[in-house]
Amino acid sequence: MKAKYLLTAVAMAVLTACNSSDEPVSEPQIPEPVVLTPSTLSLSLLGRYSSEEYLVSAAEITAYDADSKRAFVVNALAGAVDVLYLIDPANPVYLDTLSATDIAENAVVNSVAAHNGLIALAIESSPKTERGFVAVYNAADLTLRDFIEVGAQPDMLTFTPDGRFILVANEGEPSDDYQIDPEGSVTVIDVSKPDTLFAATADFRAFNSKKAELVAAGVRIFGPNAGVTQDLEPEYITVSADNSTAWIALQENNALAVLDIASATITDILPLGFKDHGIAGNGIAVSDTQNEINIALWPGVVGMYQPDSIASYTVDGATYIVTANEGDARAWGETNQAYWDGDASQGFVEEIRFKHLFHKNGFDRRVGDDMPPQLISLAAGALLNPEVFGYCGAAAGEPGDCRDDNLLGRLTVSWVDGYRKDANGNPVMFNINGVADENGDRLMYDQVYAFGGRSFAIWSANGELVWDSGDFIEQYLTSDECKLGTERTILCAQYFNANHSAGNSFGNRNDNKGPEPEAIAVGSFGNKTFAFVGLERMGGVMVFDISNPAAPSFIDYLNTRDDWQNNPADVLATVGDLGPEGFTFISADDSPNGKPLLLIGNEVSGTTTIYQINLTY
Repeated sequence: MKAKYLLTAVAMAVLTACNSSDEPVSEPQIPEPVVLTPSTLSLSLLGRYSSEEYLVSAAEITAYDADSKRAFVVNALAGAVDVLYLIDPANPVYLDTLSATDIAENAVVNSVAAHNGLIALAIESSPKTERGFVAVYNAADLTLRDFIEVGAQPDMLTFTPDGRFILVANEGEPSDDYQIDPEGSVTVIDVSKPDTLFAATADFRAFNSKKAELVAAGVRIFGPNAGVTQDLEPEYITVSADNSTAWIALQENNALAVLDIASATITDILPLGFKDHGIAGNGIAVSDTQNEINIALWPGVVGMYQPDSIASYTVDGATYIVTANEGDARAWGETNQAYWDGDASQGFVEEIRFKHLFHKNGFDRRVGDDMPPQLISLAAGALLNPEVFGYCGAAAGEPGDCRDDNLLGRLTVSWVDGYRKDANGNPVMFNINGVADENGDRLMYDQVYAFGGRSFAIWSANGELVWDSGDFIEQYLTSDECKLGTERTILCAQYFNANHSAGNSFGNRNDNKGPEPEAIAVGSFGNKTFAFVGLERMGGVMVFDISNPAAPSFIDYLNTRDDWQNNPADVLATVGDLGPEGFTFISADDSPNGKPLLLIGNEVSGTTTIYQINLTY
């Protein structure tokens, strides 16, 4: 005992002596935590829940609440949200369905987001051209906290990283006859007090006077009788890590909008430009009639990036935007025969097959079939510039072999872009022989615009293209390395660019957006960031290491469709997953099994799938 006291006394004396010195006392050094960075990763199927509904969008957008271990999946068929319990992610269990009909009669849910025990629903009114709502609930018991009115057709919504705001993209699509076209906008909702929501709307009215400038820069503003505010259709949102700025995909417009969150102001609109399918590395397969894979270069054909899902991440303090370049056409009134018979007041369809646009006999031959009346009002026919398209046989007044089914004939393109215009934006007219003539009745196309980029891309915060995957996705699907099915035993090339409803429809999507990259999510592990890219048509998830935004590398591809021969409706219980639509990345810290996961809503198979992300160190 005395020894103990003596030791204590000596220690106190030493401390006193040290403290009495004029030298500062150094604080003990706490070592920096070790951050583990994987060398690579792979995907594996962990679990699946099936709605047992096929081809009716019974599983679309996903969200996850870590506190309650619940997944939330938009079931468009029901117009509601299915709630799944993920305590065992290998065996998801259906718990409940959350409807929005108590907020608005005949309302449907378009999107869902989750953050720190709250979930938010984007609710579309009936009709969709009316103002919609956002509602906030407790994730654990689905108790409604509050709801608030937003713009027309609220689509994707997201929380800011700090959870203070909900941002919702009010797409504002027109009515089917295009007689009502609401304004597109973004609503910023303060959710710091979930029982009392406050909202401010960021609209595009400040850009109404800049329409000509925007169009000249490459922003697609082309709806009938539409100003800027009506024509811009916000689709998807991503937010900077510092909660200050959001970028909004304007899909049909082929642009991004920039939002200052604090002031709820759109500060800029960034055109994304066009992808030249005539240069090396940008080839595409364009014909669905060939029995072989032909990814080729097509000078004069350009792709519109038109991203659907977007995400963002930070490298060395700079924010980068990652886009899944799906492509989308405006096609309203396409099931109304009166429209095709010539009544332009019944809709607006911009897509048309290449060979139907270019024919020496003009447009009248297809009235009542697939010839938009708005196009007929412009001209009697269309020509190809032989200086651009001479390689496939185009000559003055004659499309030549370019319109053959095995060449460009089957490709779906937009008629609203690519024809020659004067300084005022009016078409320059040519006669039937391909000679410029103010009394002529033919349009002259110098370029032809296809939908989507068949790629994913990385952009700077200012909308400058940093990197694009080019034709990698289609090229990889042709390789011996690419395998399909849960066990990765089926050669992808056997079902290249197949469609949902018929797995054995080889090349079916060649003429229309190819594999159609649509869903995207990013996840970081240590010092690396990875992008997860969903292919809507071919199916499956591709993974890329995007740690260096200028030089991403391919990592993995998993496609859990196991039956490629039978009609999926006949083998729904065993076919697997078709049509990935919405992704949610779940970090290991939030995951119910301690492993990073990817939650996927598959709209065609009606399944919600959980992929495990397996890290290799």
